[in-house]
Amino acid sequence: MKDILQFLKELDLNNERAWFDANRSRYEKTKKDFLDITASFIDEIRKFDVEVPLLQPKDCMFRIFRDVRFSNDKRPFKTNYGSYIARGGRKSGFAGYYIHVQPGEYFISGGVYMPLPEHLAAIRQEIYYHTDEYRQIIEKEPFQSTFDQHYFDPLKTAPKGFPKDWEHISLIKNRSFGFGKSLTEKELLADDFIEKSAQIFRLLLPVNHFFNRAIEDSGKD
Repeated sequence: MKDILQFLKELDLNNERAWFDANRSRYEKTKKDFLDITASFIDEIRKFDVEVPLLQPKDCMFRIFRDVRFSNDKRPFKTNYGSYIARGGRKSGFAGYYIHVQPGEYFISGGVYMPLPEHLAAIRQEIYYHTDEYRQIIEKEPFQSTFDQHYFDPLKTAPKGFPKDWEHISLIKNRSFGFGKSLTEKELLADDFIEKSAQIFRLLLPVNHFFNRAIEDSGKD
């Protein structure tokens, strides 16, 4: 992990193609290292989540190359490594488990981030009809105190089709349903990083299964 962090720190200071090409061998090595870390996470997650199949790490890790066609930020490379482990891999749309390594921003998270419109509608409906079940998952301990980061991006008003005066309307205003825990660099570099992170990921199992139940049902119509 030290080599990964050092490479990303230098890339952050030299985000240009000439530097990247001159350091491509380092990129290839650190990419392989992160794929190996991803493989270890897949193995650990499969011990407690039966929905996660034997995935290929390359189907979980995000590309480092940025799409700058429609962005004002023309830097060609991301300065992070990230992998999303879920049934079907990172593009499946299902709730899963995410590892993010970026200088100064280390975290693990889970849930659903920027779901497809049909998946978002299904999740909101699932929460509306099974409110007590959902609240019991996200409001109980140690879930609530463990995940100090929330990726919700809520609407200002009630989503279409739901009563504005519903007492739990804030639960379904979200456009994403992500729960994360920030990490220190010391925790990231610790020998038991994967083991301890897997224990945290285990806390996400009920909420991921809740979301995936809704997402799966949305495709049966």
